[in-house]
Amino acid sequence: MQKKVEKEKRTEARKIEIEYIKDEKKEFKEEQHEAQMLKKKLKKKESEIKSLKKETGKLKEEYLRQLAEKENLRKRIEREKNEYYDYALSELLRELLVILDNFERALESEDQGDGKSFREGIEMIYRQCRDLLMKQGVVPIEIKERKFDPHFHQAFMTEESEEVNEPEVSEEIQKGYKLHNRLLRPSLVKVVVPKKGK
Repeated sequence: MQKKVEKEKRTEARKIEIEYIKDEKKEFKEEQHEAQMLKKKLKKKESEIKSLKKETGKLKEEYLRQLAEKENLRKRIEREKNEYYDYALSELLRELLVILDNFERALESEDQGDGKSFREGIEMIYRQCRDLLMKQGVVPIEIKERKFDPHFHQAFMTEESEEVNEPEVSEEIQKGYKLHNRLLRPSLVKVVVPKKGK
């Protein structure tokens, strides 16, 4: 009977051992499966990192190329702007040279001719200058109804009078000009103002 009990104990121990081995194998397979899954995830992440590095490299290269293009554009615009400032007045200066030539001719003819032809030459040069300025958009400021306008007139002198109720221009000392619609130079004027205490 004792043999039978021992045999049953061995059988029981064997069953437990087999169960334990089965559990160990199952755990090992699960761990292997988990390891394989982690390896796959790792490979996928490595692939993503490689792809992102490649994309980052392309974006960096594109950024640097655009930065260089912007810098080149900025330099070109700066160069063109400088050239424009240097040569913007070329046409105007060419026309002024013609007027200067006429001044030289008038000065040479002063000694040779009478005073009348000299005056006519100077008047012709004056008209040329005036026409050139008008062609460039420069127009004289007209004093309307002797009314003083601080936007277009600069008071050089003032004089009090009982005959006026508000400031009036009594004399234009130096002509003022506008360039298109903008003030180029105000008219220098003598102004009559109402007497104080009136």
